[in-house]
This record gives sequence, structure tokens and C-alpha cells, in this order.
Amino acid sequence: MTRMAEDPRTAVVEEVRAAILQGEYAPNQRLIETDLCERFSTSRFIARAALQELSAQGLVEFQRNRGARVRDISLDEAIEITQVRKLLEGLEAARAAERVTRAQAAELRAIVKDMRAAVGSAEPLRYSELNARLHAAIRDIAAHQTSARLLQQLRDQTVRHRFSLSLVPGRSLVSLPQHEAIVAAVIARDPVAAEQAMHEHLQSVINAFEALRAAATRP
Repeated sequence: MTRMAEDPRTAVVEEVRAAILQGEYAPNQRLIETDLCERFSTSRFIARAALQELSAQGLVEFQRNRGARVRDISLDEAIEITQVRKLLEGLEAARAAERVTRAQAAELRAIVKDMRAAVGSAEPLRYSELNARLHAAIRDIAAHQTSARLLQQLRDQTVRHRFSLSLVPGRSLVSLPQHEAIVAAVIARDPVAAEQAMHEHLQSVINAFEALRAAATRP
């Protein structure tokens, strides 16, 4: 039985969200309320409310007469989402450069060191986890609540495509120096350089998504 927090609806939202992000529920898979009630030991009222909340977050969609299903994010949409992320994360990188403390700078250096080690030992999944941790650390340093809230939803919506991208041979070798440049600019407290470095990194992600789209449509 799954443990529930004080707010059952919030707990179910987080449980279903985690299952979607971890691939337990596949794109286009139906989310049946009775199944959710059994799995998460909750009522149909709470299960329905949780699905509505996840719909607002862009992870679930409702089809007329067919109920809820996991929303399938296309590569085209993933590219558009990353274009928006580019602007918001550029803002956060600039703010982080203005606010970073010595302790936070040390944390960023440690994450980049671990990223180098993951590249050296050819561990793309480990590198992907550290990548997400680095972006989250910069988001925390920036302390911009509105952009953080929006970015959480945007990153959740593209998790499947980002996972696919992390497995592309040589991708981490392209990504690592970009992250090093972001961290160097933040630690140097140079907001202009930090924003530019983040823009260049996410433009590289956009380019990589476009290459995946081209490969998928190639005869």
C-alpha cells in the first residue's frame, strides 16, 4: 500500500506523475480511475482530481468518451518547449550568477566534476542524472519562483525525449563543455556570459532534437 501525505490528492498527483516520468505509464496509455484507486489506495473522486491536475501540467489529456491517457509529446512540441526553456533558463543562469555563494559555487564544481567522471567511464544514464541535478542547482540558486514552476512542467513534458537524447552516441561529449561554460560563468558572477552559455547549450539541445526528428522521418 502506498503511503499518503496529509493531502491525499497531492500525494496521488505526485505518485502518478512519478510513474509517468519513470516510464511506468507509456505515452497514449489509458489511465483508468479504478486502476489508480486500487494502486494508490484512494477514492475515484481523488483519482479524478489528480488526473485533472496532471492534465493542467501537460502530462495527461482527456479524450471525449474515452477518459484520460498519458499525453504523447511529439518531437515538434519538444523543440518548441526547449525554445521556451532556453529563454527561462537563460534568465535563471543570469540570476544565479548574481546570487551564487561560495558554498553553492563549490556544489556546482562538484557536480561538473562528477559529470566529467561519468563521461570518462561512459555512463550516459549517470551523466543524464547529473545533468538534471546541475540544472536544478542553478534553478535553486536563481530563486525565481515563477520560472522554476514553469520549467518544472516543461522539463517533465520532455522527459522521454531527453532520455532518448542522452543515449545518442557522443552526446555527452558535446554537452559537457557547454555545462562547464555555464558553471564557469555563474561562478565568475558574470550574468551576461552565464545567460549566453545557457542559451548556447539549449540551442544545442534544440539542434539535437531536430536531428532526431530528421532521422525519424528519413525513408
